[in-house]
Amino acid sequence: MLHGQKIVVVMPAYRAARTLAQCHGAIPHDVVDLTLLVDDGSDDETLAVARDLGLVTHRHARNLGYGANQKTCYRAALDAGADIVVMLHPDYQYEPRLITAMAGMIASGVYDVVIGSRILGNTALRGGMPLYKYIANRCLTAVQNLAIGTKLSEFHTGYRAFARHVLTELPLLANSQDFVFDNQMLVQAHAFGMRIGEISCPTRYFEEASEIGFRRSVLYGLGVLRVSAQYRLWRMGIAKPAIFSDASQWRLPSAALDALTQ
Repeated sequence: MLHGQKIVVVMPAYRAARTLAQCHGAIPHDVVDLTLLVDDGSDDETLAVARDLGLVTHRHARNLGYGANQKTCYRAALDAGADIVVMLHPDYQYEPRLITAMAGMIASGVYDVVIGSRILGNTALRGGMPLYKYIANRCLTAVQNLAIGTKLSEFHTGYRAFARHVLTELPLLANSQDFVFDNQMLVQAHAFGMRIGEISCPTRYFEEASEIGFRRSVLYGLGVLRVSAQYRLWRMGIAKPAIFSDASQWRLPSAALDALTQ
């Protein structure tokens, strides 16, 4: 807890059995009030390892996708009474010890969203990020900064912290069930006037760390360009995409998860 605010760490997991214990061990448990994991239909021992570690667990009966996993994570965090939610991948690619700093930036009231950037500090390539992914990251980020009027160092990190109101106000249910969910969420936060901060985060690329292949990376890149185009059309009043709607039907309910998990 920081400044009287409850900190909940959520882990969207898929086949994370080999790295989960090490990642969990590096979490600053003196600050984090609750850690919960959503297993997206893994066919390994992810769920068993999580339960052995004492994590609160939810499980999709089948693989629904990374975006769908996050939606369940955030529902569960809201149900648990979180004031600040930090999303940490359980593959130990991002540095868990930064949770305190990221949550503190929100608890202070300065930011609504904080991202752990692999680009600030020039840590990405040193940490083993493939060169083609680094180049794609920089190019896509430049395009998006220009398209939506931001100056973020990257849009593609999976390490994020959110104030509770971000999760209840953004139309997250309109977002993709797949990897482009991350990008949609950051663009939505900007579109809805939320304050986004960044912190430099060293990363690790190794055999056990999760990584999407070239084909899915291309599909993700095309999705990012589509989100940018949707934003521009929405700003110009030409289109009304659901991902930028303020309709309550697209907001996360703080309700039971029985329909999605078991």
